[in-house]
Parts: sequence; C-alpha cells; structure tokens
Amino acid sequence: MPLSTLPKTSLRLAEHRLVGENVSFKSSPNTSGPFESNAPDTIVIHFTAGSSLQSSVDVLTSADSGVSAHFVIGRNGDIVQLLPTNQIAWHAGVSAYAGRTDLNRYSIGIELDNAGQLEPRDDGLFESWFGRRYEKSETIEALHPNQSVMGYWHKYTDIQIATTASLCRLLCAHYPISTLIGHEEIAPSRKVDPGPAFPMEALRKLLMLGAYKQESHSYKDGLNNEIALRQETHERSENTVHNIKGRVASVSANTLNVRKGPSASFSLVDNTLQKGEVLKILETQGEWAKVSFTKIGWVNTQYINEISERLPFEG
Repeated sequence: MPLSTLPKTSLRLAEHRLVGENVSFKSSPNTSGPFESNAPDTIVIHFTAGSSLQSSVDVLTSADSGVSAHFVIGRNGDIVQLLPTNQIAWHAGVSAYAGRTDLNRYSIGIELDNAGQLEPRDDGLFESWFGRRYEKSETIEALHPNQSVMGYWHKYTDIQIATTASLCRLLCAHYPISTLIGHEEIAPSRKVDPGPAFPMEALRKLLMLGAYKQESHSYKDGLNNEIALRQETHERSENTVHNIKGRVASVSANTLNVRKGPSASFSLVDNTLQKGEVLKILETQGEWAKVSFTKIGWVNTQYINEISERLPFEG
C-alpha cells in the first residue's frame, strides 16, 4: 500500500490517549513521569524482535523488564497503547542524536510487531532469533547502513505500515513533532531497528519531517560488565552444562559488554546490552548463562534478573 494513498482513519487523541477502532490500552509501570515543556518533539520507530503483539506487550508492561513504549502496532493493524503520550517511556535506552542524549526525554516510542533480522537456513527458510521460521516471501534482502554485509529482514505488513503512518500523522497534529527517526539512528552501535524493511524515508516525506545529521559518538566508555558471544569453534567449557527451556531474564547492570567467548579474557565485539533488555536463557555453565537476544552469547548471571519461566516473546 503506497503511503500516498493512505485510507482515512478514525484515530483521535483525547487527553493523551488514543481513541479509535482496534485500539486498546494496557498500562505500563515503566515511566519517568511527564515530559517537560515543548516535548515530545520526536518519534522513534522500533521493531519488537518478538513473535506476537501480545507477547511484546507483556514484556513492555512488566515491571521487571525495565522497558516500555507508548504504542505497539500489530501485524493486523491493532494498536495497544501502554502510556499516555504526555508521559516518558523507556524505549530509547542509551541514545544520542543531534546533540542531545537520552532520547526518552523527548520522544514518543512506537514498537512494530516484527521479528527483525533473520538467518537463512539450508532448506530455504529464514529463522528468527526465537526459532520461528519464515518463507522467503516474508523477507527482504537488504544492506543495513549499520552493517557491512547483506542481511535478511522480516517484512512489515501493508496495514501495519499504513497504521503507523496514520498514527504518526495524528501525533504530529497534536505535538511539536519535528523529527522522525529509527532506533538504529539514535543507538547505531547496538541497534538495527526498524531496519531496511521499513519505509522510513517515504514516511518522512509524507509527514514532511526531517532527520538531523547524525553526530559521531561512542557507547563503549565505562563498560565494565561482560557478555561473551558464542563462537562455533571455541572449545566447550569443562563446567556442567544445564539446558534451560523457557526462562527469561532482563539485564540488571547498566551495561554488559559483548565478547567472543564465555570469559572476560575474550576480545570485545560491537554489541552492548543495556539495562532492562530482555534475554532468553538457553543454558548455563557455572556462573555464565548462554542467552539469546538478537544474537547468542554468554553473560555472567550476577548481572541479570530472571523475570519469567516462559519466554514472553512466544505467543
């Protein structure tokens, strides 16, 4: 569906809450209170990297997760609002853009139900980090600007994109919105959402919004906790391996470094986890837990808190 031919919608805002068909509200406790004056002035688009609308809403409304957003949009166009649009949500994490940091203080966060980056399989299917497989017709192959090789990405649905555009247009009419950006633009060293499957430039053009030139910055200063990325060729630890099914944890430390093996002696890679990010625990070895987020790695268990016995991304 071209963005230039968006259907009319009945969406409206009443006292900072969305009203319309296929709209529901489920309150999240994860907020820093009201925006200051002249905010919000920015919209940040994310993908959930989850398996369903409901499972992502469950995570974003859990007090233990430490994350939230203002809206989650399902693949059928349903919208779940989690916070009033005059309240600060916890969606941006460590972020910087156009000379400002902590974009949570200035932005409305919109999460789209989407599996994110997928891995190709030998059988021609494509697999998400949580194990669901997708047909080629459900993916696009594209180069992400924050990556150096081509990747495969879960497509957004037409109604999902149209609903996102209609919601953004409504928000622009009610707040001094001047910038529409992706999470990948405010945290480029650690985020790739909403990814190349989302028509960001077309939506900016429709809304007549810009995106300022990205300033260079680093997120590696002061990172003193460790996560180790699993290598296929490294020797297995002598510690007992415990396979875990369905356990979930959130990061309790402010930051966790990504490393290339299950100890602090391995070299760092680019990915860094932030406080509140949700991880699936795959197995444990001594004081290390093998976890899956958008990649697979090893994390010291003293820096995570288990939040569920069932993976909330699985519907």
